[in-house]
Amino acid sequence: MAVSQQLLDILVCPKCKGKIHLNDAKTGLVCDQCRLIYEIRDDIPIMLIDKAKLIEN
Repeated sequence: MAVSQQLLDILVCPKCKGKIHLNDAKTGLVCDQCRLIYEIRDDIPIMLIDKAKLIEN
């Protein structure tokens, strides 16, 4: 079971309160503004700022 669309619709980035979206691999939630990705483990988003990973280009 994947993260439900209802949950994705209400979740926001805990750091900036901006919109987040599912990454292409469906393994994390991305905040483009903060350049952070929040991992999804066992279909549960880990929405902790200190556990997020910085997206590098």
